[in-house]
Amino acid sequence: MATLYHQVWINAPLSTVYDALATAEGLGKWWAPHTSTETKDGLVLAHSPGEAHGDVQMKVVDATPPKRVEWEIISTHPGQSPASAWTGTRIIFDIEERPSPGHWMGMTNEGQPMAVVNFQHAAWDERSPFLPFCNYAWGVTLDMLRNWCESNR
Repeated sequence: MATLYHQVWINAPLSTVYDALATAEGLGKWWAPHTSTETKDGLVLAHSPGEAHGDVQMKVVDATPPKRVEWEIISTHPGQSPASAWTGTRIIFDIEERPSPGHWMGMTNEGQPMAVVNFQHAAWDERSPFLPFCNYAWGVTLDMLRNWCESNR
């Protein structure tokens, strides 16, 4: 099994980043409109990447403010959809505070605290034809998170 890894440094408080990841309302501000449903197994967040894909349903398996959010993908999708490779995978956001390295990728706040998101999308079938596409897409999506958090702190 393969794991996708990304790390994004965000010039915003940990609580801002956590709130953007932990609820349907927060996710809807920077990613896509999400719904939340309380089930007998816990909270399920969902969004629709389009009719051809079906709703992506993510069961929240850990929400530890302001440090960690973890989802398990419980939905199934048509084989032509990149989301078909997500079923049974886990998406993990570990959030920590570190001093800014400064003067790197436009950062000008050397030594000031930043939120660092250590992202994993785990339990991928490494033979999946969607692995490279989704790895790239997560990089773009995490940059959307960074942009929103930095402009709304």
